[in-house]
Amino acid sequence: QCLVIPIRPCNYVSLYLPKLAENYTEDTWLKLRDAVSAIQNSTSIKYNLEELYQVSRLLLYNLDGIHHIAVENLCSYKVSPTLYKQLRQVCEDHVQAQIKQFREYPLFCNSLDNLSFLKRMNRCWQDHCRQTIMIRSIFLFLDRTYVLQNSLLPSIWDTGLELFRTHIVSDTAVQKRTVDGILEQIELERNGETVDRSLIRSLLGMLSDLQVYKESFEERFLIETNRLYAAEGQRLTQERDVPEYLHHVAHRLEEENDRIMSYLDQSTQKPLINCVEKQLLGEHITAMLQKGLRTLLDENRVTELGLLYQLFSKVKGGLPTLLQFWRDYIKSFGGEIVCTPEKDKDMVQDLLDFKDKMDNVAQMCFTRSEGFINAMKEAFETFINKRPNKPAELIAKYVDSKLRAGNKEATEEELERILDKIMIIFRFIHGKDVFEAFYKKDLAKRLLVGKSASVDAEKSMLSKLKHECGAAFTSKLEGMFKDMELSKDIMIQFKQYIQNQSGPSNIELTVNILTMGYWPSYIPMEVHLPPEMVKLQEVFKLFYLGKHSGRKLQWQPTLGHAVLKAEFKEGKKELQVSLFQTLVLLMFNEGEEFSMDDIRAATGIEEEELRRTLQSLACGKARVLNKNPRGKDVEDGDRFNFNNDFKHKLFRIKINQIQMKETVEEQVSTTERVFQDRQYQIDAAVVRIMKMRKTLSHNLLVSELYNQLKFPVKPGDLKKRIESLIDRDYMERDKETPNQYHYVA
Repeated sequence: QCLVIPIRPCNYVSLYLPKLAENYTEDTWLKLRDAVSAIQNSTSIKYNLEELYQVSRLLLYNLDGIHHIAVENLCSYKVSPTLYKQLRQVCEDHVQAQIKQFREYPLFCNSLDNLSFLKRMNRCWQDHCRQTIMIRSIFLFLDRTYVLQNSLLPSIWDTGLELFRTHIVSDTAVQKRTVDGILEQIELERNGETVDRSLIRSLLGMLSDLQVYKESFEERFLIETNRLYAAEGQRLTQERDVPEYLHHVAHRLEEENDRIMSYLDQSTQKPLINCVEKQLLGEHITAMLQKGLRTLLDENRVTELGLLYQLFSKVKGGLPTLLQFWRDYIKSFGGEIVCTPEKDKDMVQDLLDFKDKMDNVAQMCFTRSEGFINAMKEAFETFINKRPNKPAELIAKYVDSKLRAGNKEATEEELERILDKIMIIFRFIHGKDVFEAFYKKDLAKRLLVGKSASVDAEKSMLSKLKHECGAAFTSKLEGMFKDMELSKDIMIQFKQYIQNQSGPSNIELTVNILTMGYWPSYIPMEVHLPPEMVKLQEVFKLFYLGKHSGRKLQWQPTLGHAVLKAEFKEGKKELQVSLFQTLVLLMFNEGEEFSMDDIRAATGIEEEELRRTLQSLACGKARVLNKNPRGKDVEDGDRFNFNNDFKHKLFRIKINQIQMKETVEEQVSTTERVFQDRQYQIDAAVVRIMKMRKTLSHNLLVSELYNQLKFPVKPGDLKKRIESLIDRDYMERDKETPNQYHYVA
């Protein structure tokens, strides 16, 4: 069919001729020359649409300009509907003719034939895309005017996709052969063979562009993937050990993610990865843990444990199951340590090592998960109390061995670290009064003989116990310090005295009055105290000498300590430090950085003492100062600045001074006094409860006692103590209800 259309002059078309003359045959060249001549010399031209399409395919972009002008002229004379309809028909006829080449292949083919089929399909698709782009560029005016104004008409590009989808890809045999071939290539790649990824990417992109990716390919792909990995999981869990299998799963997941990045559609990522994780992990969680978790933990395989946690966190039920196995392992392993009398000698050290190991696993492998940390604490508390009293006794002896003079095993820093670890184990013990009894006896020996390895360590341990168990637990221990007891009374009086002064200080002063005959001699050292401290010293001196005439006060800054409130990025902390540490830290309220000479001049601390002080602040466990250059020792040229990034889990932090260690003898203790004390505590608790409640049933009384007592007790023991109190007329049974008690005033 021919259309006669008027044409505007188009002189610039001649610019195409040199280029065309180089590229095309004489026949094509003559056709083009005649067309251009007609356009330039006539006001109208007969234009055959079929010829336009065929010549366009030959000349590609070189004729775009010429034919675009022709299309624009056609549209200007309102023949757009006819032009669009005929264009679609021409394209459809061409696409329909392409299906013949794919029907030449036999029904059953080998891998090479399938690959050849895929390559031919890809060439056909690529040719179709190039042709559609070229046609769209020629008919751009039509696409942007007539088609755009008619919302029901697909664009030229969409028309090209629709025709290819309808007449080629939607053909049942062609589609099946194409998808089968793609799946075959992916399976070959999964088996370790090299495939043409660009070919697969192009074909899957074709399916995606044609909007048949999900129903034609993805559903079958996921079914095949599920089948493959289900069989592989069953086989490899039997053949391989757990570490090797974990690495295999990680490698498989990495491969599948790489396929998603390389050629699969992004929408496939979630169902594909879920399928792999379910078949390789989810179906074998319990079997893997039963087979390999204990070995991994025994051998401290942190890399594989971290991988195990990472992989199990991806599947439903993975972490809860791992958590339960982790808890059971700790109970089992710890129970062997505690309940084997032959291991009593090394029980505490074994517990500390085991706790360190489990802490490291929780931190390095389980990302400090709160659930895993809480499960570990619960498991430790369970197994450590399977054997009542003995762990508490042995922990007290272990602390004594570390605090005794002659202990050359640890520095001050290490000793502080050991005490912190012991306190963690101590928290799990129910019968803390057993520990108290043994610790108290050993402490008395160390103090009376003057053989403590470190006064600071003793105070630190006491502070830890007080923080953990409260003042009531440590009050008896504190009572052992005779001078401390006297000092407490004096300080109560001093606080009343200071309240009556006109200008109370915002610093709370606590002074311990030490009788020289009771304590070792210390070399007096003069330091430069802040004016507020000097003023408080003078106030206390006036107060004390006013009550005790004829005595001489000599301040010992080497024994002084303070609690400083400090602000870090993490938040507010309280630092429990020596007086020397206090003087050094207070300097950083006035400046950012100081040298060692600056600090010595400002504080007046003797050089060696200052070195130890700075070392404790900048090189110890709690590094509230930064030292430049870094190192364990303090040198003359070192400079110090405040560590604003300091972090610590506790609110109040004890920073130990670096000190010499002293010696002490070994001590052996018994539990007889503990059981006697427990009877007194039970009696006191019963009387206290009954005095408050007046009348109470037996069950409620026992329940109250369980809440108040700090040690484990059996119902039979409680019943004996209640009977004893009834015999001694502290309480009586109800005459009508024997299970009810009345308090006797």
